[in-house]
Amino acid sequence: MSDPRVAKLGALLVDYSLELQPGQLLRIDAGTVAAPLVTEVYRAALRAGGHPRTRIEIEGLDVIAVDESDDEQLVFISEIERFEVEQVDAVMTIWADRNTRSLSGANPNRVSRRIGSRRELTKRFWERIDAGEANWVGTRFPTEAHAQDAEMSLPEYEDFVYAACHVREDEDPVAHWRKVSAELNARARELETIRELRIVGPDTDLRLNVEGRSWLAADGRLNMPDGEIFTSPVETETEGEIRFSFPAIFHGRGVEDVRLRFEGGRVVDAEAKTANDYLQSLLDMDEGARVLGEVAFGLNYEIDRFTRDILFDEKIGGTLHLALGSSFKKLGGENDSGLHWDMICDLRTDGEVYADGELVWKAGRFLHEPGLVAAAS
Repeated sequence: MSDPRVAKLGALLVDYSLELQPGQLLRIDAGTVAAPLVTEVYRAALRAGGHPRTRIEIEGLDVIAVDESDDEQLVFISEIERFEVEQVDAVMTIWADRNTRSLSGANPNRVSRRIGSRRELTKRFWERIDAGEANWVGTRFPTEAHAQDAEMSLPEYEDFVYAACHVREDEDPVAHWRKVSAELNARARELETIRELRIVGPDTDLRLNVEGRSWLAADGRLNMPDGEIFTSPVETETEGEIRFSFPAIFHGRGVEDVRLRFEGGRVVDAEAKTANDYLQSLLDMDEGARVLGEVAFGLNYEIDRFTRDILFDEKIGGTLHLALGSSFKKLGGENDSGLHWDMICDLRTDGEVYADGELVWKAGRFLHEPGLVAAAS
């Protein structure tokens, strides 16, 4: 028997997140394990008048590619892929894995090179998104592997995922996400008046310049579930130190207890308790990998636990996350990199954020409703 929440999620993604229009071409990227959600998305896209096509990959091919490709094959991009990036109106990425750690034993330098080779395609598609020519959304289909990472049974994990997306039987998901959108956008407009953010916590004292940068409310259009506000800091003015208490996960491989020190906007010292070689290889991916491309507040308080899945973990209510690498051009960012690696700083117990010297966030919560700080000043 099919899960009605899957059909509800498929419709939400097509109708709300992508707002797919009649005649538009939608590409659905997924692995075979995500077939139930792919089926419902395909059905919802047809009902919206779109033209869905699927790109289904067999799990494990990425491991073979890293292990057995020669140097040319490892970084090869076909002309078909280049053409498709210019033609599709929307892309939906459904993340679903049978094995979340399949690349753990792979050569980290080869993994970095393969990821970096796709930088041109990714950059071009985001240019089209920023220009209003295309849409993208990413979501998670719950599997046994991700349930194990989150230390839950599969039924518990399914409940967690569908609750975070608000597609349970008695919910109106579109109404929920429209309400969230209004609240997050109000907070984002307030932050656009700020010049400097200072993040203070355990082994953390970091200053970021965000002057002149736009803030974006992540309201379910690009990710599902969602619930954050983010921007790209000024590239040359990050100073100080930060410690990430949660493991930093990248392509299924975790790096624990990451500590970074910034000078003049760049990481000048980095260390980790585990997988330090992987950390260093990613920092050396290209010239932009040591620069911050994102700072964000996690504001989805229904996501209250670490799951080893950045889709959920970066939205944990009361946390901040920063991303090394590529920035968001639409928000004023100027950094280019094949890397975009989100790392989470837990500020729920002992953390503060100052905006232009004024305390605005303490123990995982903003101290004022949006607009009150600006009105008082």
